[in-house]
Amino acid sequence: PFLASFRRERKMGIDLKAGGRNKHTTKDAPNSNNVYLQLLVKLYKFLVRRAESNFNKVVLHRLFMSRTNKPPLSLSKLIDHMKGQDGKIAVIVGKVTDDVRTFDVPKLRICALGFSETARARIEKAGGEILTFDQLALIAPKGANTVLLRGTKDREALKHFGRAPGVPHSSTKPYVRAKGRKFEKARGRRKSRGYKA
Repeated sequence: PFLASFRRERKMGIDLKAGGRNKHTTKDAPNSNNVYLQLLVKLYKFLVRRAESNFNKVVLHRLFMSRTNKPPLSLSKLIDHMKGQDGKIAVIVGKVTDDVRTFDVPKLRICALGFSETARARIEKAGGEILTFDQLALIAPKGANTVLLRGTKDREALKHFGRAPGVPHSSTKPYVRAKGRKFEKARGRRKSRGYKA
């Protein structure tokens, strides 16, 4: 009888490996050991605390992000976004890259974590200004007259995620070493080979 009552009273445990008690899920520091990034985090933590502004909160949150979540922004996209935004500073928590398809670069003020060599040269040649985030903190501590931008997160790897390739109603891209007739083009892929899914 004692054993029976003990078995009845036994409760389910918490699966700690599956994230059981972890209530703190938001990042509060970057994973990177980059000293300059950590100094920027220190600066923007101070600004969030002392200069009440949503802009600083967003910038700080983006500084914590991983590399895939801080995608680069091309010069062409940046120019498009800055049309009709005269006198404002473009702010990108990420890298600015060059675009050879763009011929005319207007005069721009840009603040970003990094620039490719050619993008930097083209911006400066057009009479533009390149700022770092500590310089931005002095110019616009509350983010006044700034346009906060970010690149697109689309990457090739995402095409392979989802339902298994070949399963009905799946448009997932398979991992194939070539796109020829001999590679995953038989049964289930063509009407002439049994059926097409």
